[in-house]
Amino acid sequence: MQIVHELKYNFDDVLIKPKRSQMASRSLIELERSFTTLNSKRQIKGVPIIAANMDSTGTMEICQALSEAYAFTCLHKFYPVEKLINFYSCNPASEYAFYTTGITDADLEKLYNVSDVTGKVDKICIDVANGYTEYFQGKVMQIREKFPEAVIMAGNVATPEMVSELLLSGAADIVKIGIGPGSVCSTRKVTGVGYPQLSAIIECADCAHGLGGLICADGGCKTAGDVAKSFGAGADFTMLGGMFAGCDECEGERVEGGFKFYGMSSKEAMDKYCGGMASYRASEGECRVVPFKGPVKNVLEHILGGLRSTCAYVGASTLKDLSKCTTFVRCASIK
Repeated sequence: MQIVHELKYNFDDVLIKPKRSQMASRSLIELERSFTTLNSKRQIKGVPIIAANMDSTGTMEICQALSEAYAFTCLHKFYPVEKLINFYSCNPASEYAFYTTGITDADLEKLYNVSDVTGKVDKICIDVANGYTEYFQGKVMQIREKFPEAVIMAGNVATPEMVSELLLSGAADIVKIGIGPGSVCSTRKVTGVGYPQLSAIIECADCAHGLGGLICADGGCKTAGDVAKSFGAGADFTMLGGMFAGCDECEGERVEGGFKFYGMSSKEAMDKYCGGMASYRASEGECRVVPFKGPVKNVLEHILGGLRSTCAYVGASTLKDLSKCTTFVRCASIK
């Protein structure tokens, strides 16, 4: 047993210090980014915000709407094969879609089927709750061997050593960062495991960028200001679930007062997709009702407007420059 005494931070623990700026207007700030991936050597371009691969937010309708603003979506992994084949065969929004897969034999068989039929699966998100197992690393390598030219995002992890492992193995291009920060994730309460998200982003981004790789910050953003802090900390992509939950394009149950939103390791998700919670595990997700928010386009515009304002406050002419211009000020948690 050991204790790390160095202080670590969540989004609420800091603010971004304003700096002198020469920007004449927020409208001039460029939010699109272009990346060349480390292992697949592919170009990926767009606004680097990704709708999370939860069954309510990782929808084809969300993907269509966000693609019109050049933002991305990780499709949830519960769509039937036929619907995925139709989407990839017919929908130009596929350019902004990540195919999400788990690592079971059934998951991989489904991925291979959709790819073999359509030939258009070129962005893959390999998503598990615990990215620290050797079994997970082996499966990521297996998928890389099958898809040598695909952009592969894999996770979740929260520390630099696993970021370097996934990048240097040749398996991943983007490593997904976050253990327990999601708004309907209870991993930290149930297991005591996690890592403060802002510090995880800072440390993992530093590692990934030194190797030529990329990271996607996943979880913990409750406001547009949190999204700005995520990019200021060095995230290349930021994934949002709760902030998009309740939009018109979401799938799921409408109830009195709003929209039912639950974590993908919750009892609700296990009952729906796995026939119930296995006796050897505990629920690591919560269920809550979020208010209806209208079209996802409006939510995204609010977030992007906030990002432009952040850049203007610190003198960044592009989103790419934001982390270079960011100085965080430690403060008491913001309520």
